[in-house]
Amino acid sequence: MAQKDTFLHLFAGGCGGTVGAIMTCPLEVLKTRLQSSGLTLRPVFQVQLGTLSGTSVLRPAPVTPGLLQVLRSILEKEGPRSLFRGLGPNLVGVAPSRAIYFAAYSKSKEMFNGVLVPNSGLVHMSSAGFAAFVTNSLMNPIWMVKTRMQLEKRARGEKKMNALQCARYVYRTEGVRGFYRGLTASYAGISETMICFLIYETLKKHLADNRFSPANSGTDKRPSDFLNLMAAAAIAKGCASCIAYPHEVIRTRLREEGSKYKYFFQTGRLVALEEGYAAFYRGLVPQLIRQIPNTAIVLSTYELIVHLLGDASQ
Repeated sequence: MAQKDTFLHLFAGGCGGTVGAIMTCPLEVLKTRLQSSGLTLRPVFQVQLGTLSGTSVLRPAPVTPGLLQVLRSILEKEGPRSLFRGLGPNLVGVAPSRAIYFAAYSKSKEMFNGVLVPNSGLVHMSSAGFAAFVTNSLMNPIWMVKTRMQLEKRARGEKKMNALQCARYVYRTEGVRGFYRGLTASYAGISETMICFLIYETLKKHLADNRFSPANSGTDKRPSDFLNLMAAAAIAKGCASCIAYPHEVIRTRLREEGSKYKYFFQTGRLVALEEGYAAFYRGLVPQLIRQIPNTAIVLSTYELIVHLLGDASQ
């Protein structure tokens, strides 16, 4: 029975992740481009007062292109297909990564429930953190290849590397260690997962308590229950993304080819010094547009499949 439950969580997590990845790929490409240091910044002029002579001087200040400008640039220079760069490794990796994540989350939740206060916030955060650690450690090479493919800029009509060619190139130029660039930033991003699941499980428990209150008798799940779960997932992911987003920018910079970014804190310091703290939130808008519906789709699909197959197995 335990093996059957594990397979159920693996299958449900994989299905949810695959559906979400296909529907939101273009937004992920836009987010990655906005996060990168290779993005062309537009200089504008600001007035700076307080020179020794008492006069003002004009100095250039970079302005980050907006989401629509980056989208227009990709469509004009690289073609619409570039909006789906990295979809191959994403599809290869998203099903096993989501499957591993949800299976690890389910198993660790059982374990922590036996040690800590059952179904408490600490249990949810610990389970989410452990599952994210396992998933990031195993899946980083695939996400590294995906990011490199999304950052590759080739003019319309020029041949682009596929996933296998990109992986071979990384191995040839950087060795096995190259596949684990950005892993420290992914570990830092575990905080986002923990915050997300803490909020999600809290909202889920509140919805369940309200659902099964005396005024709402009945045990069968209704379509509105899954819509409520989607809303809970969207709220949880939106809050968590805004809080922990800077690690995403640092991770993308660490994965750039031949870049000056070497380590997590060194990268954070360089970005802050050279571009200001606002740079840590570049790409946040497409991230929210992508991740909020994606997380809602993934979690609700997961809950639906667990519910349907769980009932069928009883």
